[in-house]
Amino acid sequence: MLDTNTVSHLVKGRLGMLDRLSRRAPSEIVISVVTEDELRFGLAKRPEATRLKTIASEFLQRVTVLAWQSSTAQTYVDLRARLEGAGEVVGTLDLLIGAHALDAGAILVSNDAGFNKIGELQIQDWTTKTI
Repeated sequence: MLDTNTVSHLVKGRLGMLDRLSRRAPSEIVISVVTEDELRFGLAKRPEATRLKTIASEFLQRVTVLAWQSSTAQTYVDLRARLEGAGEVVGTLDLLIGAHALDAGAILVSNDAGFNKIGELQIQDWTTKTI
């Protein structure tokens, strides 16, 4: 599952990221509906970015967007309660994406260190040189 920062790197054409994406089967590439929301909101704030909107639209047509399910909501609630109880703070949208990845049994592709607070989350950082 690609997080919002990763999708942003891809949409902006960062070559290392595009290379890693090209080595994956299309069925392996998914995003959370929360990431779709963040991507669309970011574009809505930049009405002049027509080229970026076109690229993002093409990306969204090619990627599988996972819908939010009741089981995802339960994973989110359990995760949030546990983290807050431990005094850990994770941004709301990141927490939603992390819970979605956990519920889907997906590896989260992200370079956002905030996700490291979700200990059971499997994370890959495609911005580094090694896979």
